[in-house]
Amino acid sequence: MQIPIKIPGEPGECPEWAIIDLQGGLETRNNVSLQGRFIGDLHFTHKNIPVLVIGHHILYGKLVELEKPFALMTKKHMDSETVSSEDTDQHRDVHYIVKAIIRKRLLFKTRPKPIIANVPKKL
Repeated sequence: MQIPIKIPGEPGECPEWAIIDLQGGLETRNNVSLQGRFIGDLHFTHKNIPVLVIGHHILYGKLVELEKPFALMTKKHMDSETVSSEDTDQHRDVHYIVKAIIRKRLLFKTRPKPIIANVPKKL
């Protein structure tokens, strides 16, 4: 069975995304869900090193090329009018559209370091 996949635009125009890979887990107070919430800030140094700031912690990572790229796709159903009478197979009315290609990941595998403000000592 063949599944039609469409890449919109000209070749090479598909946006590229990256995956953030955190070793370990994120825990919140009161076990609140993280879905749709702000987690932290992602920055890059002048040497292109990713830095992730979450609360009072900072994580340094590295940019890694994936061995095999991923494709982010959405499933679309064709209208019944556009499907010809010859295409009676139920799989013929479905196609996929590539939204983005994922070729890189931001790997954060070291322990987070606490951010401590410079507090002057009392004499």
